[in-house]
Amino acid sequence: MPFAIKICMLGPLKDISSNVTDPILICDDDVGIRAALKLFFKSENWPCEVCASPDALLDALRQHEASLVLVDLNYTRDTTSGLEGLDLIRELRREWPDLPIIAMTAWSTVQLAVEAMRLGASDFIEKPWDNQRLGNIVRQQLRMQASQHENIRLKAENRVLQSSSGAPDWIGESTAMQAVISQASSVAGADVNILITGENGTGKSQLAEWIHAHSRRAQGSLVRVNMGAIPDSLFESELFGHKKGAFTDAKEDRMGRFELAEGGTLFLDEIGNLPLNQQAKLLQVLETRQFERLGSSRPQHANVRLITATNADLPALVTHGRFRQDLLYRLNSIVIHMPPLRERHEDIPLLARHFLHHHARQHGKPLRELDVLAIQVLQSHSWPGNVRELSHCMERAALLATGAVIQAGDLGLAVHGPSTTTPADDVLDSLSLEDAEKWLIRMALKRHDGNAQAAAEALGLSRSAFYRRLQKFGL
Repeated sequence: MPFAIKICMLGPLKDISSNVTDPILICDDDVGIRAALKLFFKSENWPCEVCASPDALLDALRQHEASLVLVDLNYTRDTTSGLEGLDLIRELRREWPDLPIIAMTAWSTVQLAVEAMRLGASDFIEKPWDNQRLGNIVRQQLRMQASQHENIRLKAENRVLQSSSGAPDWIGESTAMQAVISQASSVAGADVNILITGENGTGKSQLAEWIHAHSRRAQGSLVRVNMGAIPDSLFESELFGHKKGAFTDAKEDRMGRFELAEGGTLFLDEIGNLPLNQQAKLLQVLETRQFERLGSSRPQHANVRLITATNADLPALVTHGRFRQDLLYRLNSIVIHMPPLRERHEDIPLLARHFLHHHARQHGKPLRELDVLAIQVLQSHSWPGNVRELSHCMERAALLATGAVIQAGDLGLAVHGPSTTTPADDVLDSLSLEDAEKWLIRMALKRHDGNAQAAAEALGLSRSAFYRRLQKFGL
């Protein structure tokens, strides 16, 4: 989708064992066993549901997702052979190949356990069970599943959004945007590092997508990383990956972003927020074209094309000792500046109509056109949030407008743009806490010329907390 605005919060993998959303399904024909297991999982804050038969379990899985299943091996057919449970495991693995399955029986033999594992059980436990061992097995299975899903999600989520022609579309006829596209077209095919500058919401990530789609690496992945959302302690793990056991929570091997982008493009957004101590590590990779997973001594070749973006003034950060000059020289082989929306007024009606129709289709609303006065209001607004703010404005209009045509009043905008001074006390009192917080963040960004790091410091917020609020408010 053209100018599909999204903030990619690629933070550390959470311990899913303490944050399960899909229920654990328990299948046992003994009501006492079901009650005991349900009580145990409740004490661990794990949602769970119980089923009394294999058929009931299969029906439940066909109706909703599950994070894990715990199945007995003996039901009505007999009480000792485990054949009915083995048939159930076979069926579960056929329909849900990635679902963790823990087999459980009071009639345990080595042969039965081996057969259950061969058919696809992830682990095996005997009745009566030890709660601590059962809890450890469940946590291990959930973490393994989370690690697998994370790697799959990163590969899928970081594929470039493409139009029918194979590349992201652009909406913009202004001189400023035509100059950007001309420059991007000239360098897309060259395997050089590119730095994209511009205010928040101008479309820097969409330009990175366009460049990738028109490069020789278009068949590879475009991997996006929001540098402002990565905690310092996890920087190396996130970018370079880690081996199992490299640190306390490293339960499984994990690919880093450089490895995921192999043969493709690595897009590092908000590069100006990278701390100095991490800048040296990134510089070393760019100079040697090699990296090592945490916990490994085997160098891996970094075959990626690097695109970075920032809303900060990097030369000024260099002057103040907050950004390495040698790293800047590695990043800015080519610099492309994305103009703010207020400098491309002729593009506003085109973008507004596009977003209006997109959001109407997305939410099942009727397609409406914009009134002439509404267009004038849109063009008179200063758009501190740029294209991203315009998209949210049109989504709100698509949802809330009741007439056949979008009127100026449906936009919720002042004709002369938002006030840049502190509102009167009675106005502040009328704002909700959320609206007041949003206003403060917008003003902080304006005071610091769009520099997110400086705005966060001024508000007393950490980088990660500030970026969570930017995502929440669509800024």
